[in-house]
Amino acid sequence: MATLHIRDVQPERDAAACAAIYAPYVEQTAISFEARPPDALEMEARISRCVATHPWLVAESGGEVVGYAYACPHRERAAYRWAADVSVYVASNRRGEGLGRSLYERLFVHLRRQNFQVACAGITLPNDASVGLHEALGFQRIGLSPRIGWKGGRWHDVGWWHLELVAAAPGTPLEPLAPE
Repeated sequence: MATLHIRDVQPERDAAACAAIYAPYVEQTAISFEARPPDALEMEARISRCVATHPWLVAESGGEVVGYAYACPHRERAAYRWAADVSVYVASNRRGEGLGRSLYERLFVHLRRQNFQVACAGITLPNDASVGLHEALGFQRIGLSPRIGWKGGRWHDVGWWHLELVAAAPGTPLEPLAPE
């Protein structure tokens, strides 16, 4: 098996691969609530917007992108600026190999370096694999939005998970930094 290499995304170079990895999640599951998968141009625009403030990483094996993980703002209000929503997607033929864990662990290093305090994840339920990954990495379930999304002819619940990237400390935390 080829060596796994995790690196910062390059929007123009990696957008098509990220779009291809994401498409089955949109088209075949309720994991994503999007109705249509983004094409390479839309994915490139999303990546470019994201990397201005948050990390986006890709995993390569044998020169091929086989997964990606990213963070984005949790909410727009100023008080939320220390929280980031996180997601990870792995190519369907590479699931179960630990790529999601490797990508997330590296993503959390970047988030901590940028002074983010909390990582948030929303998971369409049921999704035992995603719940297991998040909980194995220390995420705690903090809530449930029942019947929040309609896709595939039925309602879906979304569970919410929270990970403290940095232990709470008194005083104002350092401002989040731009990605390196």
